[in-house]
Amino acid sequence: MSEEQPSLFKQDFSANYGEAERMSVLIERLLCNNPSPYTYTGTGTYIVGNKTDVAVIDPGPLMPAHGQAILDALNGRRISHILVTHTHADHSPLANWLKEKTGALTYAFGAHGSGRKGGLDTEEVEAGADKTFLPDVKIKDGEILSGNGWTLQAIHTPGHTANHICYHLHEENTLFVGDHIMGWATTVISPPDGDMSDYLASLKKVAALNADRLAPTHGPWVDEPAPFIRGIITHRRMREGQILKHLENGPMQIDQLVTVMYKDVDKRLHPAAARSVLAHMISLEENDRIQCEGPPTLEAKYRLG
Repeated sequence: MSEEQPSLFKQDFSANYGEAERMSVLIERLLCNNPSPYTYTGTGTYIVGNKTDVAVIDPGPLMPAHGQAILDALNGRRISHILVTHTHADHSPLANWLKEKTGALTYAFGAHGSGRKGGLDTEEVEAGADKTFLPDVKIKDGEILSGNGWTLQAIHTPGHTANHICYHLHEENTLFVGDHIMGWATTVISPPDGDMSDYLASLKKVAALNADRLAPTHGPWVDEPAPFIRGIITHRRMREGQILKHLENGPMQIDQLVTVMYKDVDKRLHPAAARSVLAHMISLEENDRIQCEGPPTLEAKYRLG
């Protein structure tokens, strides 16, 4: 799920819907036909493993045609693990459908909201949340999952959602990053489940893994992770700087900030941008850099601390 496309991102990704694309010795990708301003060309479901059993990462939305394409791509292999990076409607709903067809168990950090910080009084506006999904197996940070010829390690990366998990394929040093990092656009951080401070800490955690490549669920792969992640962190810090600069002119509301900060961004993405600005506001207030009249919300007024 994205909010904008700064210059470090690439907009040249294409793939055929419903056809398995060989990405590496161990990885295939199938693109779901659910393009939108938030999913780019659609959800990229990954099949990991080239022998008897495979893991499927981010089955996608509840679209049986996409599920059948996943089954058709197996070519005699069986699904042993159904892995979900996080509980948004373009990632997790098909997991239970696929489980019913194959008998494979589902794995994720937990239900939507798992790991969320308590006591934050912000409105619940997450139309894209999948609040019905509950994994068969709740996995922890650092946990190892394996099959015939592949090993995946769960890396808890809260920020986009509190329950976001990345999966590190040891054999190819490739990190499946879900929506934590995307090659085509920045990631929406939408409170209360999204948390900007957690997101920035998780970016540093991912950078420390020194993966050779990042495989997002949407858009192209990132082949040079280190400078790319530095660019994302710089971009987020730049947004903080913009907010503080605008507040020098006096108290402002988030919609006023979005109008000037995202004037060159597709207006359909402004609601998502407002959610990310709110995440910045919460982080800045927690660090005593700004003040808020009442609890931090989209409608509140903010001033310099």
